[in-house]
Amino acid sequence: MQRRDVKSLAELLPQFLRDEGLETPLMQKRVIDSWDTVVGPTVARYTVTKYISNQVLHVKIQNPALRQDLSMMRQQLLKRLNEAVGRAVIVDVVIN
Repeated sequence: MQRRDVKSLAELLPQFLRDEGLETPLMQKRVIDSWDTVVGPTVARYTVTKYISNQVLHVKIQNPALRQDLSMMRQQLLKRLNEAVGRAVIVDVVIN
């Protein structure tokens, strides 16, 4: 009887996602989903749209004063969002 090289699903799934080109879109989705957690419920309430284009997270905020405050916190938001997903997925945050 031959022994087979058995691997767990935890080992195979990341390699499959990488091979199929699905790892980056999955991580981008996680960044977008973590926005509400990172900024909190008050800011999330004023957030209209969120999307990533060319490793830049674009966020539209309805409140002008809040938009200005968040624009000044861009580097902190960038760091916290990347930490939330465990790797550097985005390189900038644009607040509109």
